[in-house]
Amino acid sequence: MADAEHARSTPSTDIPHVVAPPPLIYLLPLAVTLAIDHWLPRPVPLGRWPIVLGPSLLVAGCCLLWPSLSAFRKARTNPKPWKPSTTLVIAGPYRFTRNPMHLGFTCIYLGIALCANSLWPLLALALVVLPLMHWFVIRREERYLERTFGAPYREYRQTVRRWI
Repeated sequence: MADAEHARSTPSTDIPHVVAPPPLIYLLPLAVTLAIDHWLPRPVPLGRWPIVLGPSLLVAGCCLLWPSLSAFRKARTNPKPWKPSTTLVIAGPYRFTRNPMHLGFTCIYLGIALCANSLWPLLALALVVLPLMHWFVIRREERYLERTFGAPYREYRQTVRRWI
């Protein structure tokens, strides 16, 4: 598949109908679980390794978000999933993963949780955040992109993984 973006032939008011903005889906559970960590004892100490891994994940997440947003700006389409997409972006980090922004947010979330040396946010990520993202954001975005772009999206989906 070529690196070119695929523009939609006609404007549309159709949107993915995600349950909430993805940054909010990550931020609220992170804030709540860090507050819980402040008031409740930690169920299991994580040790010292998170202090090394946490900052690395923070940097990796930012390094994914920035070029992902740049690819949307370059394609002149909106990255907000509650607005219609005018172009299928398959350049930049989208050549390697269909969801580099979600992957970036996940890395940042993990980085913050590890820097805080807290297990509560890790549990919330596994039990709340990632299932919400999968079923109520990513799956809805995928159905929307297939409705909107058809065959070019199906070809892209077959050649590029959802996460990594």
